[in-house]
Amino acid sequence: MEEQEIRARIEIARRDHRDLDTAIEALRLMPTVDMIQLQRFKKRKLRLRDEIAMLEDMLIPDIIA
Repeated sequence: MEEQEIRARIEIARRDHRDLDTAIEALRLMPTVDMIQLQRFKKRKLRLRDEIAMLEDMLIPDIIA
């Protein structure tokens, strides 16, 4: 995978992560909170965080100590 492609995927994942923040906050403000949906959003957000970290690691060159 090329660096440019990795950077593009990181940007998409970060955008999706921010969108989930907004969706989670909107769910919390509703009079009746759908706890199942809230948990799904939170799990998806964690998966995105992990994906972002993995992709960022791919951009860092291996340095032999």
